[in-house]
Amino acid sequence: MSFPVRAITLDLDDTVWPIAPVMLRAEGILDDWLRRHAPNTAQRFPVEAMRALRDEIAAQRPDLAHDFTTQRRLTLEHMLRESGDDIALAKPAFDVFFAARCEVEHYADSEAALQRLAARLPLAALTNGNADLVKIGLMPLFRFQLGAREHGRAKPDASIFHAACSRLELEPAQVLHVGDDIELDIVGGVQAGLRTCWINREERRWPHTHVRPDLEFTTLAELADWLDTAHRTDTAAA
Repeated sequence: MSFPVRAITLDLDDTVWPIAPVMLRAEGILDDWLRRHAPNTAQRFPVEAMRALRDEIAAQRPDLAHDFTTQRRLTLEHMLRESGDDIALAKPAFDVFFAARCEVEHYADSEAALQRLAARLPLAALTNGNADLVKIGLMPLFRFQLGAREHGRAKPDASIFHAACSRLELEPAQVLHVGDDIELDIVGGVQAGLRTCWINREERRWPHTHVRPDLEFTTLAELADWLDTAHRTDTAAA
């Protein structure tokens, strides 16, 4: 399939890098820090209890569904308060966690593929997560990063897709959204009027009959190959 694309919006977690090992490592580093600086909290809230509390706070605060940063900070404040440690430690504790959260290990194809994509079209990161592309070192490849926390609504809400398109000064149909999540990225992108590309690294089966992605690849490198071919076709037609 070939169609005109003038820009790409790109999901990050589980699209450019796997998120599970990042979070496991970040939580472990946070736990080690708490054991040194807030031992009462570390003892009362080991990693599993910390995760359970974060989930509980997320359930209690649906108004923060788009804001993982505030959810994490509230979790740390609650842990410290309940354990009798200094609540002022919440900020340095979060800083330690967030630094580790931004130490990602890319999928093998990602960096080279992103460079190829950025050489062809403007790229914009569109994420529900709170990864920082400046800290990660990929920001030079992107026009901008738009997160759910900054926007105020998360994917699959159409408004975050449309906000990205507005910043790109393009109509939704001119933008290709690329991501791994079936509902948040693909169904959300289609409903917002964007073209979509499903990065299906695990070769899952598509579950819907009423909507499908325009493209489906197992890696970003395959998307870059498709874009190179589409570009050559467009150039030849011109």
